[in-house]
Amino acid sequence: MDLEAGQVAVVTGAASGIGLALARRFAAEGLKVVLADVEAAALDEAAAELRDRGADVHARVVDVGVREQVVELAESAYETYGAVHVLCNNAGVGSGAEGRMWEHEPNDWRWAFAVNVWGVFHGVQAFVPRMIASGAPGHVVNTSSGDGGIAPLPTASVYAVTKAAVVTLTESLYAHLRAEHARVSASVLFPGPHMLRTGLWESHRNRPGRYAKERPRRTPYRSLDQWETAMRAAGRDVRFTSVEDVAGLVVTGIREDRFWMLPPSEHSDAQIRARARSMLDRANPSYLENFILD
Repeated sequence: MDLEAGQVAVVTGAASGIGLALARRFAAEGLKVVLADVEAAALDEAAAELRDRGADVHARVVDVGVREQVVELAESAYETYGAVHVLCNNAGVGSGAEGRMWEHEPNDWRWAFAVNVWGVFHGVQAFVPRMIASGAPGHVVNTSSGDGGIAPLPTASVYAVTKAAVVTLTESLYAHLRAEHARVSASVLFPGPHMLRTGLWESHRNRPGRYAKERPRRTPYRSLDQWETAMRAAGRDVRFTSVEDVAGLVVTGIREDRFWMLPPSEHSDAQIRARARSMLDRANPSYLENFILD
């Protein structure tokens, strides 16, 4: 679809990281932007920044894991602007799960699924019927991750499982939209190809009490900066992709109606081939044996 001034984009997880970069890019394209985030202070700051740049902004505090709040977000967006053309279900959290999979706390799973999977579905259910009914072109972008959608990451299994679910959810959504002959399309986003500076590593700052951990975290890395410092001290190569590049990938993908919003990467391509080869050969997943899990 064409992105044109005056259209409306809704972005969840919009107060930082990829979400904020998306909001900035949409605003630069002349779109009105609806910002949703669970972190009120950061959301206010993001909205103020965009308004200072001349953007038309509507901001709302939303926990995407709570269906009623996402429904209220949709109602508020339509009451404010009368339409939604782009929906980015981007909000996500790292679960904080540690140890072997059978040692993970149930609340790590519950919280990650509530935000990373249910949050996406809530967005689809709250917005897509209205987007279809409008008859106008529209596009839904669901944020996954190479950690789950390209090749599983055993060192972050809960997160990877949720992001794999987002891929299948979006494939199903795409098929359903085509069956309806809707003017709305869908894409799955794989940010990368390298790490990103987002708030994902510090997700615990917004963890609701209903999903509280039962025991203290064991990791010595409380932030991405701490992890980066340790990795560089150990001689590891650490590379980052800018969130602005991810936002550019999304805008191009929407304009060209790309389902797979996947940046070029020899590493990712090799992972995809290894996984597909294992399946086609009915062979054990040897590509999972190189991870350091201790």
